[in-house]
Amino acid sequence: MAHLHLRIRDRSIRLEDLEGMLWWLNTNPEVPHGRWFKRFPGMTICGEGELVKTFLLPRQAATGEEVL
Repeated sequence: MAHLHLRIRDRSIRLEDLEGMLWWLNTNPEVPHGRWFKRFPGMTICGEGELVKTFLLPRQAATGEEVL
């Protein structure tokens, strides 16, 4: 969690994007077992299996399978 908090602060992630991510997470989305990413208007979240690993800015490249 500390790593994610640092990424939110360092990358100036907007509250609206965090709320969108939380809404999406509360739907219990199906994600791949390996590396994946999900795009939001102001950020991209990257994960592996059930875990969110980091946040990227829109201009940063994500790796893994895109989750819609």
